[in-house]
Amino acid sequence: MAEVINLRTARKAKQRADKVREAEANRAKFGQTKAEKALRQQECDRAMHLLDGAKREKDD
Repeated sequence: MAEVINLRTARKAKQRADKVREAEANRAKFGQTKAEKALRQQECDRAMHLLDGAKREKDD
């Protein structure tokens, strides 16, 4: 037979896990130094510039 679980505790455990996951994402997003943020922005800008340069023009 299946194991009986308390739905209230299961819901609360899921909410706790969601909070932990969100906190980890926020630490990764906001827990960077100014130099790290600048480096990441430069890398993103460089990648966007390379992609824009590789686009083909449309012939209408």
